[in-house]
Amino acid sequence: MNNISIVIGSWGSYNECNNRALGSKWLDLSDYSSYEEIEDELKKEGFDLEGIDEELFIQDIDGLPSDCCNWDYTHPKDLFELLQEADVIDNDYKYDLMNAYLEVRNFDDFKQLVNDNGSRWDDDIHYYKGYDWSDYGREMFDCCGYQIPEQIENFIDFEAYGKYMGDYYAEEISTGILEIVR
Repeated sequence: MNNISIVIGSWGSYNECNNRALGSKWLDLSDYSSYEEIEDELKKEGFDLEGIDEELFIQDIDGLPSDCCNWDYTHPKDLFELLQEADVIDNDYKYDLMNAYLEVRNFDDFKQLVNDNGSRWDDDIHYYKGYDWSDYGREMFDCCGYQIPEQIENFIDFEAYGKYMGDYYAEEISTGILEIVR
C-alpha cells in the first residue's frame, strides 16, 4: 500500500512560535476514512481548531512530489478529499498513475481531472510501468491485432514505432511510458 503522509501546520501557531509551530505529527492519510477523523487527531495533539489554529496548511508532505504544488497554501482537507475522490490513497495502481501523471503535468491539472471526472479521472490515461519505447512499440502492435510471425520480429524496429506512436499521445517518464489520450 502506498503511503501519503502529511504534517499539518497552523498559521496562527507558526506566527506565535508556540508549541504547535512545528505542526502535527506525521499523519498517514490511509489511516483516516474522513477529514473529521484527522481533525479529531489534531485536537488530541492540542490544536485549537476554533481559535488560533483555525487556518491550517500542509507543512510537510511525503508520498507526493514536493515540488508539484505550493503546499503552504493547500488546506489539508482539500488535499485529503481530493485524494479520496481520486481513489489514490488506498489504490496502489491509481497512486502510481497519479505520480506518473504529476511527472509530466502539474497538480492543478490533476485536480481539474478529478473535479471533472471523479474517481474516473484516469479513464484516458494509461501507464506502462517499466516500459521503454521498444516495449511500447511492441504493445502498440499487439493491441492493434497484428499477428507478427516470430521469425519477422527481428526485422521490426519496435523502438522507432513506439516513439512514432508516442509522438501523438505518450511521453517517456522516469518509470516507464505515460499515455494521455485527450
